[in-house]
Amino acid sequence: MRLLIVEDEKRLAVSLAKGLTAEGYAVDVVHDGLDGLHRAGEGTYDLVILDIMLPGMNGYRVCSTLRAAGHDVPILMLTAKDGEYDEAEGLDTGADDYLTKPFSYVVLVARVKALLRRRGNGGPSPVHTLGDLKVDTAARRVFRGGDEEVTLTAKEFAVLEQLVLRVGEVVSKGDILEHVWDFAYEGDPNIVEVYISALRRKLGASLIKTVRGAGYRLETPR
Repeated sequence: MRLLIVEDEKRLAVSLAKGLTAEGYAVDVVHDGLDGLHRAGEGTYDLVILDIMLPGMNGYRVCSTLRAAGHDVPILMLTAKDGEYDEAEGLDTGADDYLTKPFSYVVLVARVKALLRRRGNGGPSPVHTLGDLKVDTAARRVFRGGDEEVTLTAKEFAVLEQLVLRVGEVVSKGDILEHVWDFAYEGDPNIVEVYISALRRKLGASLIKTVRGAGYRLETPR
């Protein structure tokens, strides 16, 4: 899943991005309200972490503008302010949750996961069954042959998730890089092949097919 952090305190933004990346999310960071509005308006994010006090445009206006344009992406607001009025104003503009600085990183991660689960409740089931393989995208767990759990790293699961969500379709290497890593990734794009190989070792060589020149396809078991 892809997250956007809109936070002008650069040390905090970088710290949050590193932590959430370690949790398995692809994270982009901007430090200005107008940049945040532009990025969030592209509609490619699963959740936005939005500071209130921002240069360019404050978080209240970013949130209300997104909602007025019809964007329903979950928004978690951050602020150094405290008090019921600020919380009410943030929620009135369309934010889904609110966290006052300083906050515990563990609490932030819990809020992020709760918002993502809540959003998923209105859509398809997070549990995908492919033959004897069961992938739970909410709990981020994989089972094979019933109750045998397959241990995957955060990045391995994130790659698998992209294939599961588009089972039967060809998913390009670029799509996987964009959703599992981030726009700023400048490493070797062949890193995707490394994780595909790891998934084949753990889940079975025949599960993921390489479509030469196009990408990868998760086979639908007959």
